[in-house]
Amino acid sequence: MQYTEITVRYGELSTKGKNRREFIGRLNGNVTKALREFPDLRIYPKRDRMHIALNGTNSDQVMAKLRQVFGIQNFSPSICIRKDLATLKETAVAMMAELAPKIKTFKVNTRRSDHNFELDTNQLNLLLGDLILDHFPDLEAKMKFPDATLRVEVRQDGIYLSSETILGAGGLPVGTAGKAMLMLSGGIDSPVAGYLAMKRGVEIEMVHFFSPPYTSERALAKAKALTAKLAPYVGTIKFIEVPFTEIQEEVKRRVPEGYLMTVQRRFMLRLAAALAEKRQALAIFNGESVGQVASQTLESMVAINDVTTLPVIRPVATMDKNEIIKIAENIDTFDLSILPFEDCCTIFAPPRPKTKPRLDKARFYEAQLDGEALMARALAGVKITEVHSADDFLNTDESTIQSVL
Repeated sequence: MQYTEITVRYGELSTKGKNRREFIGRLNGNVTKALREFPDLRIYPKRDRMHIALNGTNSDQVMAKLRQVFGIQNFSPSICIRKDLATLKETAVAMMAELAPKIKTFKVNTRRSDHNFELDTNQLNLLLGDLILDHFPDLEAKMKFPDATLRVEVRQDGIYLSSETILGAGGLPVGTAGKAMLMLSGGIDSPVAGYLAMKRGVEIEMVHFFSPPYTSERALAKAKALTAKLAPYVGTIKFIEVPFTEIQEEVKRRVPEGYLMTVQRRFMLRLAAALAEKRQALAIFNGESVGQVASQTLESMVAINDVTTLPVIRPVATMDKNEIIKIAENIDTFDLSILPFEDCCTIFAPPRPKTKPRLDKARFYEAQLDGEALMARALAGVKITEVHSADDFLNTDESTIQSVL
């Protein structure tokens, strides 16, 4: 079918009361950014739903983008016709002709906001139901749990017909819950944490620590490519590169092996907090999962969190690895995450890190370093890039990725 519009339903936004207009406005902005490659579209956000006029644009391509926009409960490709019974009958039969080979049961569900239309909802249901049975005698009308539902909406500007309801990403529009920094490594967990943060309406900016020459340009490109995988959910994401070589070398030189990882991560969190303050962010997110590695025990978290009063939020904290991997596969970050490019979190990892570091010792060893000067130089070297979903930082196809796995 040549659809004329896509009808978008909001879902959780319906609970937002006085803030509803703000949430719908943010969703409108996010949808506009997600669909920026389709210049002929026109978007009309209403109180109860959003209407996207296609103006000849391919509906399948638009719907593929809409699936990834948080704040959408579901959406339906629709056909708008003039308020004429003959045209309504013709369009209903054409729409059911596409569905009939794939279904056994159906129903007609009519809504009418134009109460001056010549037939009411029950009359329209009966008229169209009988018409469909006349044309497709193998079908059966079924009111509960039919294989397909023909939805008819009689509005002031025309009659809209749809037969498919597609689930959206759910959640809240990104940006409605404020902004946060996401500490992005090159692993599996932190992109999943970023995805879950955005699903609850948090705008995230990626903070990635890189340590040349110990980490390569390919490792940096991998982190940017992971960011590009998450960009469709919001449109664009800021990627913040933080040079970390000098700090890692100084920590390795001055701190006992058992506390090397703890002090190193304290510096990472300090830098993330400094960036959050500079960029008006309210929290820090990361991909830590309790007990997964030595730096993610509760004792380690206490010793590391000590450096900031900002909330440090861990969306995957209670998930096991298989649960995290399943989400990573669903959002298409898993294959990138397991590419074997070095990560600054692992290049100086000691063979026997402390799993239960003491806070007083972590503070003592860090105090032996000129932390303020080290941080100042790292922050002076920060580079910020705006990442879009279409960006291809690794410039690799599927066969190339598989060859390095």
